[in-house]
Amino acid sequence: MTKILLTGFEPFGTASANPSGEIMKQISGDNIVAAILPVAYTRSAERLMQLIAEHNPDVVICFGQAEGRTQITPEKIAINLDDARLADNDGVLRSDEKILDNGPDAYFTTLPVKEFAAAITAKGIPSSVSLSAGAFLCNHVFYVAQNELAGTKVRSGFVHVPLMDSQAPEFPGMPTMPLEQMVTAVRAMLEVL
Repeated sequence: MTKILLTGFEPFGTASANPSGEIMKQISGDNIVAAILPVAYTRSAERLMQLIAEHNPDVVICFGQAEGRTQITPEKIAINLDDARLADNDGVLRSDEKILDNGPDAYFTTLPVKEFAAAITAKGIPSSVSLSAGAFLCNHVFYVAQNELAGTKVRSGFVHVPLMDSQAPEFPGMPTMPLEQMVTAVRAMLEVL
């Protein structure tokens, strides 16, 4: 049986929730480990490495919030760059820094992202493959995972989700999606696997 590690993030900054973390609370199964990572460069990477070592998964899918997106977007490429306009939850601000000094410039996901997007769309939920996970915590975790699992049989990658409907008051004018739809989309991805 395929063992799957899923991760989301805790709320960022003063936000009351993070849809990726809320999804983790809704997903369960005998072969699924769902965990929530801190929104902090060092601690998120360390926690992810602990989870991988502890559970020895066959598949790792990390999830994160992307304000402004209207679709579920499986990510294709992780880049070796931390470059954000905002500090993480530990107050760390990184500008134009490599994640790993001797690491490659980028890694491709090893997940079937086009099949994921098609399966999600088939459920009536907007989805497309994205070519940029940004350069903040989402990309950081994505890159660290790809580096750790490079050359192994473990398939891994990252998926961005929109804001939840319940976040609309905190993010006026930003697109949102019902949490139930996001959970359905994650289950569609798991079916593909």
